[in-house]
Amino acid sequence: MSPPPPPLGRSRRRGGRTGRAFDPALGDGELIDVRSQFAQGRWTRARSLLVATGSDWDRRGHRILALAAVPSAAGWAADWLLAEPDSADATTLLACAGVVRSRRPGAGAGAEERDRAREACLTAAALDPADPTPWLGLMALERAHGTHEAAAGHFEEIRARHPEHHHGHHLMTASLAETNPGSDPLHAVYDFAAWAAEQAPADSPLAVLPVVAHAERYRVLAAAGAVPDDPAASGHWSGRRARQVMKAAFDWWLEWEREDHPRHHTDLNFLAHAKICEGRPAEAAALFHRIGPHATEVPWSYAGRDPYPAFVAARTLALGAP
Repeated sequence: MSPPPPPLGRSRRRGGRTGRAFDPALGDGELIDVRSQFAQGRWTRARSLLVATGSDWDRRGHRILALAAVPSAAGWAADWLLAEPDSADATTLLACAGVVRSRRPGAGAGAEERDRAREACLTAAALDPADPTPWLGLMALERAHGTHEAAAGHFEEIRARHPEHHHGHHLMTASLAETNPGSDPLHAVYDFAAWAAEQAPADSPLAVLPVVAHAERYRVLAAAGAVPDDPAASGHWSGRRARQVMKAAFDWWLEWEREDHPRHHTDLNFLAHAKICEGRPAEAAALFHRIGPHATEVPWSYAGRDPYPAFVAARTLALGAP
């Protein structure tokens, strides 16, 4: 029999990671089917998928980054580009494959490889000036290897093309949360997330961004030793503002749940994590039912936790069964 999952606050330093993989496709059935074909070199299926995705920028970014995460993505995208040298889709996919490779743990990407990925993204951006996806690749690259200022500049390019870009706002929130790592109840990331949520339409999933900001600050504070790595003991989730943020986001979800959004499960995981940390497992239960098998690595990995056992422990607490 397998050992029970560790408590939610247990650090991975005490026992290592399970190595459980998290699927970036997040339940996108069309993407999952095409990805399996693409991994075998059948890039024409990827071409058809991206053509069908069109200018649904959130979905395009989600699908391209998931395809770029295929280990052989750079080779197959290069083959596609040989066949269609002017293809913006192939160019963008190849550029994002370079970004993903440079960010992969243990890849040991050097400055030259990062420069190639950066130039490839700029080339893709020039081929399709309306597409925010190459700028998303650049922003992800700067998050891993550059500066907050550079990432923020790329975010402005993303937002100029798609003001509600979901992934771009999440990256910006994570990056901004890392500025001034000391405890600061008036940190700029809270204002940024509140502003983005207020600017977006009523049905926009950016309504959940204040919850993301709260989790990202917890990640930074826990890493700096400013709060305990046990969320229940940290006090981070029990303040007045935290309660207001969690309630507003949960109420938004009850009214506007966006099952059609490609990163819907990312929001659900952040909300479920927040409700568990807040000590409201009954509300978390409804979210875990929606999440199903689509766990995400973040925010369950925060405070040094092994993410999948942390997710299972939280789900068990909410639902009463693993």
